[in-house]
Amino acid sequence: MKYSVDLNCDIGESYYNHLVGNDSEIIPHISSCNIACGLHGGDPLTIQNAIEIALLYKVNVGAHPSFPDLENFGRKFMNLSSEELKACLRFQIGALDGMTSNRGGKLKHVKPHGALYNAAAKDFELAKVIGEVIGEFHDDLCFLGMANSEMEKAAAVLKIPFISEVFADRNYTDTGQLVSREFEHAVIKDEKLVVQRSLQMVFDNDVISEHKNRVKIKPQSICMHGDTQNSVGLLKALRLSFAENSIHVQSF
Repeated sequence: MKYSVDLNCDIGESYYNHLVGNDSEIIPHISSCNIACGLHGGDPLTIQNAIEIALLYKVNVGAHPSFPDLENFGRKFMNLSSEELKACLRFQIGALDGMTSNRGGKLKHVKPHGALYNAAAKDFELAKVIGEVIGEFHDDLCFLGMANSEMEKAAAVLKIPFISEVFADRNYTDTGQLVSREFEHAVIKDEKLVVQRSLQMVFDNDVISEHKNRVKIKPQSICMHGDTQNSVGLLKALRLSFAENSIHVQSF
């Protein structure tokens, strides 16, 4: 049996002298990237450079919009009206769409960031608002979101393509949500454990939760966070293990 999976990373999140991750070292090891759009991170030159490097390595370019929250890196929930949130999303996705087109590429997907992502995973109406804005752009623009979430349900209702995402470097609750970053065990930094969990998700379509229970999960795309400690080393270990186990890394 042949196995394949997309490998994505959140990038372009540096904001002037506030450096986050290492885009030029990360991008060669992934097949899709989610580029910050300026409201949680990502200054214009950082965004442009990320787009150009991604296109050079034939990596899918996606927009990574957030709540307008530079102060907290987009990790604080904001109770915006649907009208204001849609304007924020159009501003961010439109910027990435235009910049990607300007550099000779095409925007392939949209993945919400941080608090917006986590809230939309549980809130159908919020997920639907995001999906509606995605649907205003290209017909084939994909919604990249958490597996088994309200985002997946909203995409199905709106009839827009959905890519089911799992996380190599994050712990899961028993209900399939991500463990809050408020807890020390939320982020997994151990190389062997990251590899082991990723292989299990691909081969068995499940993951071990924080309380040692199996949670069913569909891994069309595996995310490794660019700001996780030693993200480049973790990505290299993942790619090596995938190659050894005949798992082909390819974009959707």
